[in-house]
Amino acid sequence: MTFTNQNITKLFVVDDHSLIFDGLRGFLSSYPEYEFVGFVENGLSVYDKCLKLKPDLVFIDLKLPGMSGLDVIRQLRQRWPKMMIIVLTASVDEKSAREALDSGANGYVIKNSPKNTLLAAIKCVARGKIFLDPSLNAKQVEALKDVSDGDIPLLTPREKQVLKLICEGLRNRDIAEKLVISLKTVETHRMNLMQKLDAHNVANLIQWSQRMGMNSLSH
Repeated sequence: MTFTNQNITKLFVVDDHSLIFDGLRGFLSSYPEYEFVGFVENGLSVYDKCLKLKPDLVFIDLKLPGMSGLDVIRQLRQRWPKMMIIVLTASVDEKSAREALDSGANGYVIKNSPKNTLLAAIKCVARGKIFLDPSLNAKQVEALKDVSDGDIPLLTPREKQVLKLICEGLRNRDIAEKLVISLKTVETHRMNLMQKLDAHNVANLIQWSQRMGMNSLSH
């Protein structure tokens, strides 16, 4: 896809709330280099509208009626390899960001971020770079790259709790007190985690927790 006018970037919005479109249009109206060419509220209409309107940059939410945002992104990327796609979502979630980028998005912006974050995202993807909202953990998003759910061993809810607390730096005795379980039970969970994840130390466990998209890892 090439710009019809080198000085104008045609913008298209996909979101099931028209207020998002109104807000974007209001914010960017003072920038003459951007022109809004359309808005749709469901995923099924995006492809046909893009065929007709030929936008340069598409803002898209992940949760859409008709077709998921990720499926729409894949569809657009297959047809228009050079189209710029920025996810604009309420999901402050590293795993969702990883999935969006892997599907073909160029940027991931949280809806309640400052306006200058959105502007930075537009300028960043226009230069051919990937933009990630600063409120997300970039290292965690990178750690999730090319990891499918099938690659991750299945842990019980209790094992996930123990793993999270280990990664936060708690000792076995501290974990036992926090979860109100015996020290021996914590030791058993820790041994099971080491075996399931083929981990040899805490650093290995932290790497696995990052791959699983767990928050509040280690400081």
